[in-house]
Amino acid sequence: MPRGARGEVQLMTDRQLWSYKDIAAHIQVQPDTVRSYRKHGMLPPPDHVESGKPYWYADTIRAWVASRPGNRGRRRAD
Repeated sequence: MPRGARGEVQLMTDRQLWSYKDIAAHIQVQPDTVRSYRKHGMLPPPDHVESGKPYWYADTIRAWVASRPGNRGRRRAD
């Protein structure tokens, strides 16, 4: 594991921000489907909002995908 300047172990996280389009590509649906998920409370709250547009960290979405009902252990390669 990578270590910081003082020798502490640093956790690897993916802080890349994803839009509706990025999430849709990841779960192989249309962006409007992802918007509908958010509208119906099925998507986690956005990690960041810029100019009124929501964005999520890639790690947030990966965790959400892993916990979705019906996922049955399916994984999508990035």
